[in-house]
Amino acid sequence: MFRFSHKKRFSELSEKEILALAISLEEEHGRIYLNYADGLRVDFPNSAKVFEELGAEEDEHRKLLIDLFEEKFGTTIPLIRAHNVEGFIQHKPLWLNTPMQLDQIREQAEVIEFQTRRFYESAMSQTSDTAIRKLLGDLAIAERDHENLASRLQEEHLDAETIDSEEQTRKRLFVLQYVQPGLAGLMDGSISTLAPLFAAAFATHNTWETFLVGTAASVGAGISMGFTEAMSDDGIISGRGSPVLRGWVTGIMTAIGGLGHTIPYLIGDFYWATVTAIIVVLIELWVIAWIRAKYMDTKFLRAAFEVVVGGLIVFAAGILIGNA
Repeated sequence: MFRFSHKKRFSELSEKEILALAISLEEEHGRIYLNYADGLRVDFPNSAKVFEELGAEEDEHRKLLIDLFEEKFGTTIPLIRAHNVEGFIQHKPLWLNTPMQLDQIREQAEVIEFQTRRFYESAMSQTSDTAIRKLLGDLAIAERDHENLASRLQEEHLDAETIDSEEQTRKRLFVLQYVQPGLAGLMDGSISTLAPLFAAAFATHNTWETFLVGTAASVGAGISMGFTEAMSDDGIISGRGSPVLRGWVTGIMTAIGGLGHTIPYLIGDFYWATVTAIIVVLIELWVIAWIRAKYMDTKFLRAAFEVVVGGLIVFAAGILIGNA
């Protein structure tokens, strides 16, 4: 039977290769946990301690495996990694993400420990050397404990006050990195495009031409706002995250805000297209007010008043210009 995979089956590994693979797994997982700790240390220092201790545990396992390997096979350890063997899950590099998401990290840590435990339990059945079997069995038990270690360490390091503080920090970062730039874009797209759209509508009474003007205004505003946001702040000091990501969020939301009340002008009848567009505008303004009330500590009625007044002024300007 032909095999097109360059990976080796787990059942084909020798005892020497199993130990070498175990060493590389512990090294890799230790680095992953320490990278997690580095990424979390500024905003989530107590959670960082959880992964520092996990990394230290993995380093101890690595040392035990290396000592046994040198005793059995010498000092030259074959270079074999998880991606060289069939059946191993490739983990997404969450440690490269900005910002790092605690829930995703903890879930991935559980998957890593579960997979490693299964590896040690399976490896025991392929070894006849008693010393190797004993160490693999001990490590399987340790990895089974690791599956609950994050919870135990959380109880040790994260009291109720700390958990609440970290949750507040996470919410604050979410607002800074996603909500604020998205809201700025949505407001700009929804309000700034009202004047050119309705000016074109009432000047031409042509739905297709109005649609083209609205689309051009929305896309142009999205590009402009996206670049403006991306270049306004590198995020290093403010903690607002990647400028490129914020630029994309702002630009897309700006375009969406303008296209929302532009799309109704695909309707051929001018009256119904305009009525639909006005309804969409009211919905957009309500959504903006709701987002401001929920995330920006602004009372809903005040947010609605500010947004609606601004929107109506721009809307009226567009109609006056279009009828001039």
